[in-house]
Amino acid sequence: MQQPVVAHPTSRERAKADRREVLLDAAARLFAERGFDRVSLEELGAAAGVSGPAVYRHFPGKQAVLGALLVGVSENLVAGGAEVVARVDDPAEALAAIVAFHVDFALANPDVIRVQDRDLDSLADDDRARVRSLQRAYIDAWVGVLSRALPGVERAQLRIRTRATFGLINSTPHSARSSPRGTVRSLLESMALAALTTPT
Repeated sequence: MQQPVVAHPTSRERAKADRREVLLDAAARLFAERGFDRVSLEELGAAAGVSGPAVYRHFPGKQAVLGALLVGVSENLVAGGAEVVARVDDPAEALAAIVAFHVDFALANPDVIRVQDRDLDSLADDDRARVRSLQRAYIDAWVGVLSRALPGVERAQLRIRTRATFGLINSTPHSARSSPRGTVRSLLESMALAALTTPT
C-alpha cells in the first residue's frame, strides 16, 4: 500500500512562520508596555527587525496582529488544558495538573495576560467573539475538573472559584518577576489549590 505523501514546510515557509512568531512576541511586549493604541505598525516592525510595510506580509494590519495574538493564546489554553486533563484519571491529580498548567502559562506569558486584560475591546468583533467563546470553553474545562474533585458543589460556585483563581494566578507574574520562578510557581500552585478546594 502506498504511503501518503507528507508535505514538509520549505525553508522559506519556515522563515515566514518564524518571522510571524517574532512579530507576535514583539507585539505582546510593546502592547503590554504601552497599550495597543500607542504602538504604531512601524514600531512593531522595528522591534521585530523588519520595516513597517513588511508587517503586511504577515498581517493585514495592527488589529489583525492583536487578533492573532489573543486568539492564538486562547486556542492554546483550551487545547493544552484538554490535553492535561485527558492524561489524568484521578480527580485530585487532574485538578493539580490543570492548575500547574495554568501557572506555567501565566509565568511564561505575563505580557500577553496584560494585553488581554487591557486591550480585549480593541479586537475586531469576530476576534473578540472568538476569544470570548474560547474563554468560556476553558472555564468549562476547569469546572468539569472541579466537579469531579468537589462533587456536590454547585456549578455556579465552581465557576466563581475558577474565575477567582484565574485572577490570583494571572495578576502575579508581573509583580513577581524579580523572584525565583520555581518559588513563585510552587506558591501559586499551593495557593490556587487552597482557594479552589476551600470548604463553603
